[in-house]
Amino acid sequence: MSVSAPTSSVGPGAGPLQRLVAPLIEPSVFDFWAGLINPAWSWARPLARVVERRVEAQDAITLVLQPNRHCGKVRPGQHINVSAEVNGRRTTRSYSITNVPGRDGRIEITVKRVEGGKLSTHLCRDVRAGDVVELGTSFGEMTLNAHPQGKWLFLAAGSGITPLMSLTRQLAAQGMPVELSLIYWAKTRAELCFLRELRDLAQRHANFKLQVVLTHEAQTLADEARGLISAEQVTELVKDLPERQIYACGPGGFVEAARTLTAGTARSFLAEGFTPAAPALIPEATTTVRVQLRKSGRALDVSSGQSLLVALEQAGMNPASGCRMGICNTCVCTKHEGTTSHINTGDQDTEPDTQVRLCVSRAVSDLSLDI
Repeated sequence: MSVSAPTSSVGPGAGPLQRLVAPLIEPSVFDFWAGLINPAWSWARPLARVVERRVEAQDAITLVLQPNRHCGKVRPGQHINVSAEVNGRRTTRSYSITNVPGRDGRIEITVKRVEGGKLSTHLCRDVRAGDVVELGTSFGEMTLNAHPQGKWLFLAAGSGITPLMSLTRQLAAQGMPVELSLIYWAKTRAELCFLRELRDLAQRHANFKLQVVLTHEAQTLADEARGLISAEQVTELVKDLPERQIYACGPGGFVEAARTLTAGTARSFLAEGFTPAAPALIPEATTTVRVQLRKSGRALDVSSGQSLLVALEQAGMNPASGCRMGICNTCVCTKHEGTTSHINTGDQDTEPDTQVRLCVSRAVSDLSLDI
């Protein structure tokens, strides 16, 4: 078996021996043979083995992952890109961690199955203990410092509970040093994740208040309310809003409603939306443009009425992607020539040799991309 020319790289955590032999190793060959012994072993790829799988709520499961030594650190409140082979195609999506990583480095993600979602369906339905997934670099600014202060208000809707759950667990592990109120919206009681634990935390910590809000089911318990987020609802549930620092997470429309309702009143506001808040700014009249892909040597005709990521995928390509909302920057590539438009804002980029995010950019003219 021949060894190719030195093309391998080692990560920042590599030891002296690995750095010494790196010029002699072809990573893909090493990964193949090492994977026969342990699927989570690799030369440099950040992989994680599923060590536990548990049902969290209706159509939602939690996966406990044991990362290998190539995976970086992740903080409560952050996201990671998770990749797996689905029907022979590498698929990537971003998920928030829901635990506080300990000395063993294990991380937990809670996945809600999305109708038509290839990776979420695969993770919820097919993945079992012992399977291996690939992890990306952590990202996200919705974190807490080591010694948080003041009063806090977490607003979560649907899957938006996931980053806020890791932060709640972080504060609980510290003895709940600040006043925290969590308002958690869901359509039905069956869709609520972590409910038993949250109620237990509310009983054990006087500084923690939980309020569940159901939008499609009648409330029956003392900590439940009903209805979509509104000014009247927030005012009734939070009496000291001007003193609160707010973290909000959920669908884009929910996040924007929360932002509007608390603007100018709350002490601070930071949010992350899982879906675009407004409809994409796609013109009624679309054209076909030519996209030159320099690395692959291909030329494609794509519609100007869809994101470049979707257009490339429909053409049979599989560019790297993650959140598909322009947050994680996994799909960033160089645009050498041409004009693109940001799908959500309409801003156009005509400069050559600039970075574009494929998931939130569409072609306005013929393009040349470094793909």
